[in-house]
Amino acid sequence: MGAFDQAKDKAEQLKGKAKEKIGDATDNERLANEGRADQLKGEAKEQWHDAKEGVDDKLHDAKERLSGDRDENR
Repeated sequence: MGAFDQAKDKAEQLKGKAKEKIGDATDNERLANEGRADQLKGEAKEQWHDAKEGVDDKLHDAKERLSGDRDENR
């Protein structure tokens, strides 16, 4: 995952954590729930970026293997 994407995902999680704590401290259930939702959304995005990067790496490796096989057969 790119550093920028990772930072955005972590920032969203931290923002959610802060919202949740403020909501809990002020008995604002809506704000606390928004915070939990923001945290989950940030975690989901982080997992998506990690999975996408893993797929991209696998595709790159496969392309390298295929192109290496062609070069050896020449």
